[in-house]
Amino acid sequence: MITKEWPPKIYGGAGVHVTNLVSALNQLPEISSQVHCFGETRNDAHAYPITGELTQLNPALQALLIDSDIAMGQSTPIAEANVVHSHTWYANFAGYLAAKSYGIAHVATAHSLEPLRPWKAEQLGGGYQISSWVERLAFENASAIIAVSDGMRSDVLKAYPSVDPTKVFTIRNGINTEKFVPNNDAKVIEKYGIHSKYAMFVGRITRQKGLAHVLRAWQSVNPDFTLVLAASSPDEPAIGQEVEALIAELSEARGNIIWIKEMLPHHELTALLTQAQAFLCPSIYEPLGIVNLEAMACETAVVASNVGGIPEVVADGKTGVLVEYTKDAPEFEKRLAKAINDVMSNTELAVSMGKAGRKRAVEEFGWDKVAQQTIDLYRSVIK
Repeated sequence: MITKEWPPKIYGGAGVHVTNLVSALNQLPEISSQVHCFGETRNDAHAYPITGELTQLNPALQALLIDSDIAMGQSTPIAEANVVHSHTWYANFAGYLAAKSYGIAHVATAHSLEPLRPWKAEQLGGGYQISSWVERLAFENASAIIAVSDGMRSDVLKAYPSVDPTKVFTIRNGINTEKFVPNNDAKVIEKYGIHSKYAMFVGRITRQKGLAHVLRAWQSVNPDFTLVLAASSPDEPAIGQEVEALIAELSEARGNIIWIKEMLPHHELTALLTQAQAFLCPSIYEPLGIVNLEAMACETAVVASNVGGIPEVVADGKTGVLVEYTKDAPEFEKRLAKAINDVMSNTELAVSMGKAGRKRAVEEFGWDKVAQQTIDLYRSVIK
């Protein structure tokens, strides 16, 4: 398993996915796995850091250097593996090199697509051209590509028309419903000074997650409701400054905006999710959206945009409300505000959706199912 993210350095859905997938695979007797990750030494993975003057390179170039080290596999030869499985463009080049060097199968999971994230150019600069090239190279040469939703599978084939459709498979993300469970610890709510019904957003500060849309939409939400934001790690300065200005404006006008800037401990996260009247996911691009599954597993109604794989997770009218996304920002924000008001003002509806969401998460998105489907795919590509 090749990944940029590995505990304790987890900052996005791909990292959550890899961590849970490896744990689930290790429960199966027919597989032995090794993890190769970016960064400092770990006890449970082979880690590859960038040091010295190389840390000044563009992040995309740093990724290529790390991928080369991983493919060489000096301490634990990757050449001995039957399959290399890479996650995100950061790690895909290592999978490509290993496959070409040793003649082994390469499976790449598509968690997102560079052509559909043009705002990444703000973060990576010229490195965006490198990340786009790496992703294309890896996908066009991979033995198989795992798409985390049917929407993602369709996007892969549209973005890369030369990819053989027969080697692109949908295996949806999962959720650990024993870890994400309803948690009604009122002390957590008290700690953060929440005194009224609230909606919650959890995610990185990036254009992809649509946080700015929520902040503008909230101007039209009933002022009796509170907005809780667990948002940090801006992708680049401009979006960070935009979000900070919008939060300051809302706070001054309404005084019921709570911004949690640090990563929440798990117990506090589940408590805040559980006791929210609604969870908000206004993404403008979302291959699947593990965070929606986390909220659903905590019995919380979801208000989300109907982009990417989100409609495959959130059942509109049953586990939440899907809001039609449009590039006309004022119109999207108007629709978003209405959906938020509808759920926030109807506790009976929110509770019903929350319970249905938990049931759906347990029955359809268990990691054991994901692991078995992944094993079956590995078998199909091993020569």
